[in-house]
Amino acid sequence: MRRKCLPALFMTLSFLIWAQTPESSPANAFYNRGKAYYAQKAYAQAIAEFTEALGLNPAYIEAVQGRGNAYGAIGDYDRAIADFTEALRINPAYTAAWYNRGVAYSKKDDYDRAIADFTEALRINPAYTAALHGRGIGLFRKGDYDRGIADFSEALNINPQFFPALISRGDAYRHKGDYAKALADYTEAIRQSPKASDALYGRGLVYISKEDYTQGIADFTAALRYNPALAAAFMNRGLAYVYRNEHDRAIADFAEGLRLSPAYLSTAPEGPQLISAYSVAFYNRGLACFNQKDYHQAITHYTEAIRLNPGYIAALNNRGLAYRHTGDYDRAIADYDEALRLNPEFADGFNNRGYVYYMQGDCDRAIADYDEALRLNPEHPFAEENRRLAAARKQR
Repeated sequence: MRRKCLPALFMTLSFLIWAQTPESSPANAFYNRGKAYYAQKAYAQAIAEFTEALGLNPAYIEAVQGRGNAYGAIGDYDRAIADFTEALRINPAYTAAWYNRGVAYSKKDDYDRAIADFTEALRINPAYTAALHGRGIGLFRKGDYDRGIADFSEALNINPQFFPALISRGDAYRHKGDYAKALADYTEAIRQSPKASDALYGRGLVYISKEDYTQGIADFTAALRYNPALAAAFMNRGLAYVYRNEHDRAIADFAEGLRLSPAYLSTAPEGPQLISAYSVAFYNRGLACFNQKDYHQAITHYTEAIRLNPGYIAALNNRGLAYRHTGDYDRAIADYDEALRLNPEFADGFNNRGYVYYMQGDCDRAIADYDEALRLNPEHPFAEENRRLAAARKQR
């Protein structure tokens, strides 16, 4: 299985909350209750209170901003953008609103608009590290790694302790294949914030890319200690376990990752690689059961491998062998038929199907399959002897 650089799990962009202190006004009580609800993550109540404040004072910019943040917190980015846009109509120099609207656009994967808003925030305040970080992420997402790294580096020049920029720069270096710089950035981020699960996860991906599976597993495990809901860490730790031939652990991790994120394999950029690894884990578990002559359990595991990867010829072939050992010749032939449909030059498939035909007493079909196996591989270790046996039976 080919190893490749896996996608990043970026440090999440966050909305800036209370950038200004409001003037005393009749709407103040509603605004302060909104802040309190927001702090308690009671976002619906916060939105209601900010809306009341705005009913009394439509130009109350902090309430507009606060409601936008609350909408962003519940994933209603369109309403958040509308509120941040209104805040900018009231005060076009309100840098927090430019930044927050940029974050909302980023959440919608609208990186061009996000970059434009972060750039405007930086025009007003060139030392705005969060905006540099946000713009760097937007550039990264557009594939412009070098300019993204430049923004992350500038943020770190301004504030060397701004560890989110270290994590994101590490992600960018890793995607460029510069693992030494990526490791340095992730390690410094972890030194600054030992519980930074994103940094631990990112460093784990680097170790996997470098085929240091032991260290990769250690970092994924640490990331999960601090963020047990990090599905990507379960999935990629499972991948590392496959590479270490620890297939039971791999399957357990894949299962937990999918429990946390049922659509992960179909939506994650690394989904195809993980599907391949997951199916390999079941295949190897099936192989172990087959070698112990537990053919029914082997069939169960091979079936799961095929469900994950319907084109898995080796699993089809081996399930056919397991069906043959249980006496289910029709299912065995069906598996060999499918394997040969996928690869018409699969000599073992012809030999194995020929043997099942032989067991069914159909020597003509058996001989035809053995002949095809020998045509494809004249040195096949079993086909010639199997053909001799079938021809001898036919002569009886």
